[in-house]
Amino acid sequence: MRVKLLLAVLGLCLGAFAQMKMTVAQLHSFVKSSVELRHEDRRVAEYLRKTSLTERLDTRTMDDLRALGPGPKTLVALEELQERSKALPAPPVRSKEVIAVIEPPSPAAQEKLINDTRNYAMEYVKRLPDFICTQVTRRYVDPTGLEFWQRADVVTARLTYFEQKEDYKVVLVNNTATETGFEKLGGATSTGEFGSMLREVFDPKTDTAFHWERWATLRGRRMHVLAYQVAKRHSEWNIRFEKVEEITPGYRGLVYVDRDTGSVMRITLEAVDIPPSFPIQQASQTLDYDLIDISGASFVLPLKSVMRMRHGRFLVKNETEFRMYRKFGAEAVITFDTPEPLPETATEEQPPKP
Repeated sequence: MRVKLLLAVLGLCLGAFAQMKMTVAQLHSFVKSSVELRHEDRRVAEYLRKTSLTERLDTRTMDDLRALGPGPKTLVALEELQERSKALPAPPVRSKEVIAVIEPPSPAAQEKLINDTRNYAMEYVKRLPDFICTQVTRRYVDPTGLEFWQRADVVTARLTYFEQKEDYKVVLVNNTATETGFEKLGGATSTGEFGSMLREVFDPKTDTAFHWERWATLRGRRMHVLAYQVAKRHSEWNIRFEKVEEITPGYRGLVYVDRDTGSVMRITLEAVDIPPSFPIQQASQTLDYDLIDISGASFVLPLKSVMRMRHGRFLVKNETEFRMYRKFGAEAVITFDTPEPLPETATEEQPPKP
């Protein structure tokens, strides 16, 4: 697995963040994050004054925001936002989910689950067909550190998977045809979505520590959630900064395993023990799989990957989708348009239900 960050190519000025628009839910997430990360009260208030809401900030939500503990300047800016939003429509009301209390598997069943999932992971790439698909990467940056995301570009590529090897060819950047290779694009990139990420976590030589964490529901199906941790001395996850510095940190994460099929449907990674001197201080990745039809046969294949990194206040986020899978061969025809983003519900976790 490898992730890279070349910040010079993605520089954006703070002025690009004027006139930001937010939903009430996004506002709540932003204020909560700014409090947890202890961002300067004055800076948070300044950005809120450059923000407009798309929905009405009601009294109940305002009370929730106060309870988060923002600074006095932020509170004043929130009250101003509330006043400016009075004429806007109310935010949608989300029905409350009924969270079921479900007993965990027995210790013996948990151990069997881990062993069965290891066998699945080690054999995964051998079961993949040769295929071609469209890979769309929407790259975002935020130099404020406050999750005010601005899209940097959209990269559309042809991904060929043949004899268990991946090959990428960039065909569009911001819907304009190009022959620029990935290495010349700059910015943040990652590899490992087609097997190496999963295999490294479960490879016996990685000596990963696993335990059963909880139940979850993903795309309507019941999932076992396994938590894991990989020590630095066994890690093969490389993080490179601007082609000059590279580290191999330890990492931890979650693995979502379909209860009925045993297929891995999501895996997450978060770097731990990054040296304080290394420019990238946070790095994480979430990879979702789905059941994909290729020439009449179904395969569990990558659906969407989200990679995030932080360098000082500078945040980077890549959302990569894998679309339009076709069997590899001369007859495979793909029109390389950039499809619309997948809906958030496609990768949204739901609480377990009875």
